[in-house]
Amino acid sequence: MATSGAGDHGQGQGQGHGRFASSLTARYSDWVLETLDELPGSFLLTDPALPGHPIVYASRGLAALTGYAPRDVLGRNARLFQGAATDRATVAGVREAVRAHRPHQAAILNYRRDGAPHWVLLHLAPLFHARDGTLLHFLAVQVPIAPAAVARGATCHTTGHLLAACRDEASRVAEDFPCATHAGKVFVDMDKRGLETEEPRVPSDSEKDMAISTANSIVSALNSYSKLTGLVVSRKRCDSIGIPALSSSLKLSLGRIKQSFVLTDSRLPNMPIIYASDAFTSLTGYSREEILGCNCKVLNGPGTSLEVLEEVRARII
Repeated sequence: MATSGAGDHGQGQGQGHGRFASSLTARYSDWVLETLDELPGSFLLTDPALPGHPIVYASRGLAALTGYAPRDVLGRNARLFQGAATDRATVAGVREAVRAHRPHQAAILNYRRDGAPHWVLLHLAPLFHARDGTLLHFLAVQVPIAPAAVARGATCHTTGHLLAACRDEASRVAEDFPCATHAGKVFVDMDKRGLETEEPRVPSDSEKDMAISTANSIVSALNSYSKLTGLVVSRKRCDSIGIPALSSSLKLSLGRIKQSFVLTDSRLPNMPIIYASDAFTSLTGYSREEILGCNCKVLNGPGTSLEVLEEVRARII
């Protein structure tokens, strides 16, 4: 099957998928689809506000990885990519993350259109309105997991090789996104495709970094357009309502400090961030709209040391 390009994506939109495109264009801009089409990697976006939590965007890498053209998946739930040998416990973990509106990473066995199984690292991220916390979309990035023998070779030590491998297989990442439906009927009624399987694969640090980097690029692209409509996208649900405003003189003084830092208010529930320096936003990639009202734990991730976190908590208490 030929790899789908931007024209194929547009053709799919013209054949009854306009309402799925409007899920993005109405919230960001009419040009956001073109920008997403230019981004490398395998990913998709779903809209939890629409019945069935359908896929509303599939990246160019999708067809190359899975054999499904964008027009074949738009409007469908992402459980389409699951199969008989997909681990139910892994599926349950993803489903719970979707229901809880929280980020999640998991190695999962998915299936291509021809029934062939393939392992991917699924990086799932909810996207919120930065100001009011409304859930807008779910982003699912998929990075192919190399066999252990390959992972120990030069491919994992060479960034160029890794990028090439990810572009070749990128789309298979996007399809593994198991999005929940309104009724929670997700990851059920799996067919009997590809009963053959193999030992579970463990994603490398490079593959994990690739997933995060791809997600960052997508969120950055969405934000570059959402600001035109006054909408700022965040991967963290924070509430800046009730955060006391700092005086203009204090903001002016703090603005002269060139270091990266935030201020939190211990008198408020969850100790929210009430100020972030310019250097902090440059260092982390979070805008002030995204970070104000959040607890500093939003900066933590799967690789954050639990021992260090306990030491920080002990110092605060």
